[in-house]
Amino acid sequence: MRILEDFLKPTQKELFSRLCKMYPNAVARDGEYILVPGEAPVLLVAHLDTVHKSPVRQICKTPNGNILMSPQGIGGDDRCGVYALVTAHARSEKKPWLLFTCNEEVGGIGASTFRKDYRAGAFSKELDTMKLLVEIDRKGRTDAVYYDCDNPDFEQYINSKGFVTQYGSFSDISYIAPELGVAAVNLSSGYYNAHTKHEYINRKHLNETVRKVVEIIADAARADFPAYAYIECDWGEGGYDDVFFWGCRPSSKYAKGKKKSPSESRGRLE
Repeated sequence: MRILEDFLKPTQKELFSRLCKMYPNAVARDGEYILVPGEAPVLLVAHLDTVHKSPVRQICKTPNGNILMSPQGIGGDDRCGVYALVTAHARSEKKPWLLFTCNEEVGGIGASTFRKDYRAGAFSKELDTMKLLVEIDRKGRTDAVYYDCDNPDFEQYINSKGFVTQYGSFSDISYIAPELGVAAVNLSSGYYNAHTKHEYINRKHLNETVRKVVEIIADAARADFPAYAYIECDWGEGGYDDVFFWGCRPSSKYAKGKKKSPSESRGRLE
């Protein structure tokens, strides 16, 4: 599996099996997640499931091949992210860690299981050395969604790559980032009209994100690159839902966020 189309047609179960074969050193929990150890202190995240009931059988493309759609629903959310992780891993000199999760669309089930296994000490201690987390599961071209993570230095760094802060309700890093105590962002992966049969993928926009993520991996691999901690944001009396609805984010100058250690973050989620 090397081209985008290879990631669009398999079922979640088939894709899970193929990725396990691609990464024989992975820690895999059947039907839940695949964790691929790396060298660079970066964890990339994507989910294998889509909302569409039928697997993709037919892919329709524009004459130049840039736009992809399917009568069954193309499933760019999040097969674009899976393609991006595999491609960024292949293009990086120092390999990032990869986490492929199952059943994000029905409540982040795979990510929740990963969180429980992390608490139980199921993984290498090297996982505690991550400097940042990057999920590739967002619509559009330049979105960066931080959810409850309010680390202004991290946000400034990510946005320096050409991304723009936006808002969302949930993704797998909503579970994973506070658990590991590491700052996280969800980046655009080039799909549009998510969760509809009119969903389409802009291959150019997806590849732009891949290129930027490869840069982020190389940056993080440097010894002088900082580790960005997860800092919980206090959204005020209305909470995150009100902020998300009104489309405004409290600046870190006024937010009451405080740095969480991994153990403190784990306790918050009990």
